Amino acid sequence: MNIGEIARRAGVSRSTVSYALSGKRPVSNDTRRKIQEVIDELGYQPNASARALANGRTNTIGLVFPPAGNHYTGMQLDFIGSVVEAAAAYDYDVLLSPSGVDSDRSFQRLLGERRVDGAILMEIRLADDRVDHLTELDFPAVAIGRTARSEGSWWVGLDHTALAAACVHHLADLGHRRIAFVNRPEQLLRAGYESAHRGLDGFTKAAAERGLTVRTYCCGDDAASGQACLERILHDDPATTGLVTLNEAALGGLYRGLARAGRHVPRDFSVTGVVAARWAETVTPQLTAADVPAEEMGRHAVALLVERLDHPDAPPRHLLLVPPISLRASTGPTGSGTTP
Repeated sequence: MNIGEIARRAGVSRSTVSYALSGKRPVSNDTRRKIQEVIDELGYQPNASARALANGRTNTIGLVFPPAGNHYTGMQLDFIGSVVEAAAAYDYDVLLSPSGVDSDRSFQRLLGERRVDGAILMEIRLADDRVDHLTELDFPAVAIGRTARSEGSWWVGLDHTALAAACVHHLADLGHRRIAFVNRPEQLLRAGYESAHRGLDGFTKAAAERGLTVRTYCCGDDAASGQACLERILHDDPATTGLVTLNEAALGGLYRGLARAGRHVPRDFSVTGVVAARWAETVTPQLTAADVPAEEMGRHAVALLVERLDHPDAPPRHLLLVPPISLRASTGPTGSGTTP
């Protein structure tokens, strides 16, 4: 079945059918209704490539993310899933494209061959050449995260500085004086990942403001690294009574390390951080945390990109989210049960 057959049965020209499908030129309501009746009768589905040629749109957006290495974290998968689900609501498909040292050709093909109408970028760095490149090309893009100079770009972000600081103040209000910070892996900090840097900045400044004794650690994105990190924390300062983490993938290992060290949560040791709610609720006791709204952020990113595609001259817009700390069961007042 093709446009020619639809035109013959509807008694109109091929070009009229094409205009009715693409919307590039006005077609009378009666003619459009007649064409639609034939389409419904025949069950016609326009070819995606032909539709793209007709209206200059692919109805596909690219989701650009770094290569996974050994695995993706739960939070990364949450973001990917939320973008795909939100895009479907706007009738857009999602093309996943890795971006990194070994996969830049994939990123360039995505742009050079115009496989997508726009792009959403994940895992933003403070100085991010992907954002710079797309800005130079005036290619429609929205970032999940923000660079150091984000005023003139489109993005939706999480205020890691404020959230890490809120976690510190929460522990300090409970009487904790010696706390640790468990960040993302060292290679991500060196690469300039904005969440790792902004979180560290918020932790450090809040701890100084409250006069706390602190140590900071980088930790691999897995449970074994979390356990090893917790062992280092207690070795370096056995009097530590609490920690703040941005590393949800290491959370199970942190808990396991505390259990093996005989530290009861929260009687002897309090744990908090910036973690997606569904991961905070998988540990026992459930984690008191600033819940990362991955689904909401993915939905906002898609909405901003669709807005940018529909209104190319619109001024840049962004959204910075600061969710409250959800009080669960992993933090409490400093107790007498801690054994240095």
